[in-house]
Formats: sequence, C-alpha cells, structure tokens
Amino acid sequence: MAANTDGSQWRALATLDDVPAGKMSSHEVGDINIALYNIDGTIFATDNVCTHAYALLTDGWLDNNIIECPLHGGQFDVCTGKAVCSPAEADLRTYQVRVVEGRIEVLVPDAGS
Repeated sequence: MAANTDGSQWRALATLDDVPAGKMSSHEVGDINIALYNIDGTIFATDNVCTHAYALLTDGWLDNNIIECPLHGGQFDVCTGKAVCSPAEADLRTYQVRVVEGRIEVLVPDAGS
C-alpha cells in the first residue's frame, strides 16, 4: 500500500465479519500490537498493550466502549483511548480506521513515528 507523506500506511487487518458487534480482536503490524473493537457497528483501534503494565487488553473485558485490563483492572475508553480508571493514568494511542469493501483498514505509522 502507498505510504502517506508522513510515512504511515493503511493496512488491512481484518474484515467486518472478523470483529462482530461487541467484540474485539488483536493484530500485529511489525512491532505494534493493535486492538480492533466493534462498538455498535463502528470500528475503533487502539494500542493493545495496557499503558500501566504489560498486558494485552484483548485478554481483558469489553463492556460497551470500556476495555478493562486483565492484569490490574485499569480501564480505557476504546473510542478515545482515554484512561478512565486507575491504576491506568496514561491514555492509549488510537489509530484512524476506515472500512473499504468490508475490510477494516488501520492507518499505521512507520517505524520512526
């Protein structure tokens, strides 16, 4: 796929069928682990690693738009990446998402971003 001027690229990570409403999935792109979430038919993408301590958020619990880390219970709003419950204090990185012909594409930064 063609790179944007900042070096980021749209990457197809899944299809809409792979992430049903109310579900999430984990995807690795290089050294980035990205979580996809389907919230009422809208797809959101964040880093999949908790900002408090290393744990994959997709191993946790999704309740509406809130993901709870399985390690210490920190919570994040998957729509904004905002940390909403301690011990998580730092927000998650979020990614732009688009759906093209049923494919979920995420704008992934280059390695230097």
